Amino acid sequence: MKKKARTKRTVSIIILLVLIAVGLWIWKYLTPYRPADNAESAMVSEGGVIVEKNDNWISFEPLYSTGPAIIFYPGGLVEAEAYSTLAKRIATKGHAVYIAQMPLNLPITKVDAAEEMIRVHPQTSFVLGGHSLGGVMASRFAAEHPDQLEGVFFLASYPDEKGSLKGTTLAVLSVLGTEDQVIDKGSYREGRAYLPDNTVYYSVDGGNHAQFGSYGSQNGDGEAKISEDEQQNRTVRALQDWLGNLR
Repeated sequence: MKKKARTKRTVSIIILLVLIAVGLWIWKYLTPYRPADNAESAMVSEGGVIVEKNDNWISFEPLYSTGPAIIFYPGGLVEAEAYSTLAKRIATKGHAVYIAQMPLNLPITKVDAAEEMIRVHPQTSFVLGGHSLGGVMASRFAAEHPDQLEGVFFLASYPDEKGSLKGTTLAVLSVLGTEDQVIDKGSYREGRAYLPDNTVYYSVDGGNHAQFGSYGSQNGDGEAKISEDEQQNRTVRALQDWLGNLR
């Protein structure tokens, strides 16, 4: 009986240790990047931009829209609010921005997040884009629903085979920072084969991976040679030029 009790205790201890190890793994690898202070501050309606949040997206709507609206998929394990500074900058230029809120902060869990936003805004023209993993998932949605969009853009991202846009008539913009050390360069080069010939490529000289959002530094990233404000302002200008040339 004593031997059985000891065995039972040993098994219980092993199970407990395994659960602790799994918990630590989840904490380490699934803890999202949170918005920086400036991103939190941008979550306020001001300057002609109305900011609202529901369970599925965060909206940044200008009082007067002058072009297509933007649906944005966040990067993997980055909270949606971390892109509020970029979204607000875009909205001040006359384009409504809707940032999708993803389950577990992973865009792969809700590739069709854009569908509901499009449905509740039937009179609005949309482009869809995303940062990092968000861009990969955005391209997959676009490949399945090209008739619902005017274009697709990638920030430090690329399409995979499932998200091939090669055979579509969608306008495409690809933006990449020269100091980005997070993006898989091989996959990025391969991804170009899945883009239309008329894709516009824009390089942010001195920009890195993380500064498309506002969540601090990212593990493995290169050191940016420009400020976050400068990187986002250049990105907004590239988006403006591209949006101005849509069909």
